[in-house]
Amino acid sequence: MVSLAATLALGAVFGLALAAPPGPMNAVIAQESVVRGWRAGASAGLGAFTADAAFFVLAAVGVVEFVETAPTLKAAMVAGGGVLMLYFAYGAVEDVRNGAAFGVEPATAGGDATGGSTTDLAGETEPSASRTDADKRGFTKAFALAITNPYQIVFWLTVGVRMLRPGTVDVLSHAPYVGESLGGVLVVTTGSPALLVGFFLGILCWVAGFPATLVAAGRRVDDFAPAVAAVSALVLAGFGVVFLYDAAGSLL
Repeated sequence: MVSLAATLALGAVFGLALAAPPGPMNAVIAQESVVRGWRAGASAGLGAFTADAAFFVLAAVGVVEFVETAPTLKAAMVAGGGVLMLYFAYGAVEDVRNGAAFGVEPATAGGDATGGSTTDLAGETEPSASRTDADKRGFTKAFALAITNPYQIVFWLTVGVRMLRPGTVDVLSHAPYVGESLGGVLVVTTGSPALLVGFFLGILCWVAGFPATLVAAGRRVDDFAPAVAAVSALVLAGFGVVFLYDAAGSLL
């Protein structure tokens, strides 16, 4: 019998495997981290985490199954997610054009670069109203992207709720992009709440650790912030175009 600690650890591996690959969520987290600091990046990660938690609850009670039976609604959600990604990509481009610097709010017309805050040695701006607003923006951006993503709904309908039902799940096969090549490497027995707890703990570890890694790198490389913001813009724009293409294909 697998111990509680082992089940938690396997769940954490599952959560990390799904959270770590590049994608629109990590693009938003990266942009927020290098431009506005660790708190903003972690706040963005918590936005995506909150959406996942909401999807789990809704999938468990059968509410989100309606999306799978309504192709037009699903296509509209895909299109909405695509538009949001393009909008946030534009915001990332603006960060680069306005002179994004690590841990400092980019300069805007009629205001200073920090919005009334100073930057400490850790790369975080001092607490202020503008700092809190920046954290809220990161949370809202990631939550909005995640909650309009029907592919996350499909995951929770097909895999997520199975973690509480007796059976098995091929953990790494569900990792984005590389899952096909990793199928069968880590198959775990489901039916334990500890697996689900570990899964969310794994996501939280990524939410805290990914921004912290970017913050550490940003303190050492002057051009790191604009480079990451530019890459984030490309990732968001690319996924936005793909989402809009998928939505158009479903409706036509």
